[in-house]
Amino acid sequence: MPRSGRLRCYIKEFAESPRFEKLSFIPPFLVLIVEIILLRHALSINEGYVIALTSILLILSAVEIFLVGGEIHDHYRRTNFDRILTIRLDDFITKKRNKNVQSLVEEFIETYPGYSCNRNEIYHIACQILETHKEEAIETKLEKTLTPFFKKNKDKNVDDILSEFIKKYPNYKKYSSEIYEKICQLKVQTK
Repeated sequence: MPRSGRLRCYIKEFAESPRFEKLSFIPPFLVLIVEIILLRHALSINEGYVIALTSILLILSAVEIFLVGGEIHDHYRRTNFDRILTIRLDDFITKKRNKNVQSLVEEFIETYPGYSCNRNEIYHIACQILETHKEEAIETKLEKTLTPFFKKNKDKNVDDILSEFIKKYPNYKKYSSEIYEKICQLKVQTK
C-alpha cells in the first residue's frame, strides 16, 4: 500500500491551523452531504432538471471544499515561512554588529539568496527585531539604573521614588508605568 505524503502533510497543516479555519471547513462538507442526499432523491424520482441543478450544486460544493483546503494550505505555508524568516533574521542580526537596516537586509540577502524576492518582508521584520532588541537593551539598562537608585530611596513611597527617578533620568519618562511596576516589585522584595 503506497504512502500518501501529501495527505499526511495536509492533515498536519489542518491540525495546526487556527480553530476558525477548521470551523470554516465544516459547512462545505455539510452542504456536500445534503447535496448528495438531494441528488440521490432526484435520481430516484427521475426528474431531469432537479438532477441537473443538484449536480451543479454538488460540483460547487466540491470546488468550495478544494478552495477552503487551498486557503488553509496557503495560510500554513505563509505562517511557516514568516516564522522561519524571523528566526533566521533574528539570529543574523544578533551576530552582526551593524544596526543599519538597509545594510542588514543587503547582507542577509547575500547570505540567503533564496529570500531575494522577499526584500520588503525582510525589511519590515528587521525593523521589528531591531526595535525589540532596543527595548530589551533599554529595559536592561533601566534595571541596572533603577536598582541602586531604589536602594538609596527605599524608605520613601513609590510615587516619590518614581518622580525623583524621572527627574534624575528624564530619558526614562516614557517608561514611567514600567518603572512604577518595577519599584513596586522591589518594595515587595525588600519587605
